[in-house]
Amino acid sequence: MTTQPLSALRMLLSRHTRRREFISLLGGAAAAWPLVVRAQQPATPVIGFLSNVSAGEAMQGRLAAFRQGLAQAGYVEGRDVIIEYRWAEGRYDQLPELAADLVRRQVNVIAAPGNTNAALAAKAATQTIPIAFGVNQDPVKLGLVASLAKPGGNATGINFFIGEVLANRLGLLRELVPAATRFALLVNPANTAATSATLADAETAARTLGLQVQTHQASTSREIDAAFAALVRERPDLLLVAPDGFFISRRVQLTSLATRHALPVAYSVREYVEVGGLMSYGTSISDMYRQVGDYAGRILKGAKPADLPVVQAIKFELVINLQAARLLGLEVPPTLVARADEVIE
Repeated sequence: MTTQPLSALRMLLSRHTRRREFISLLGGAAAAWPLVVRAQQPATPVIGFLSNVSAGEAMQGRLAAFRQGLAQAGYVEGRDVIIEYRWAEGRYDQLPELAADLVRRQVNVIAAPGNTNAALAAKAATQTIPIAFGVNQDPVKLGLVASLAKPGGNATGINFFIGEVLANRLGLLRELVPAATRFALLVNPANTAATSATLADAETAARTLGLQVQTHQASTSREIDAAFAALVRERPDLLLVAPDGFFISRRVQLTSLATRHALPVAYSVREYVEVGGLMSYGTSISDMYRQVGDYAGRILKGAKPADLPVVQAIKFELVINLQAARLLGLEVPPTLVARADEVIE
């Protein structure tokens, strides 16, 4: 008499157990589903940004230009792309390790705008990760690309003529001091990739303009002070400060010393003039950063560096600080003012 009720009870308990197992399985699948979906979504790409300078005030405008170039390609930092920054802070010997660190990080692209040493360090660190560079020397001679039209490897970018226009920069400065017969050149010996080319350009410019040239070196703040002490003793008529990231970081020191010792100085980029320097002439560095950002974004979209031609920058700018000229007792010719892209009063 008790067999049938016990059998029915066992069947009922079995159905409840299977129902709980099914609900548990369904719930587990539902919880796991977002993880599966997230795993299938592509990871946010990462750009490794390699620079020989520091992330100071002078870099903010250039970084804005770089991000503008990225935006042109459809990428916004923090939304579509992550940027890993590596700053050498003027210590060129740190660039190889910083580049190797980005390679270990397995970034999607390395951007090395504005410095030959950074581009060479990136190229030495990887033959596979794409590189978007900005260099002021011939990238073919540097070994970065096979040719300008067909780079052929993992690197491409912008060739900007910051060094090659040294003769024009010197000629513009001489218009302020027509009687000049001697000029001095300040270079950073630690910046080996750029210094040799700058020295060669200076010798050529001296012969072309019929001037004598003397060279001074500095790679620390104290050495800048020592170089100016020597300049005061030798009294050249003009001074050119070579293109260099460390010098840009010390632009206030350099322009203050030039004003204090009444030395007419021409620089390669506008950041010096904005803090009291006399004049600058050269490629628009901000525009170069924008172009490198655009190339980095295009590479993220699938373009191959081997097929992206190296772009030669053609946008130059002359910036003159009239207040600095007055402090030096110089009269800026109206013709020179008319040719300036910007005049700071």
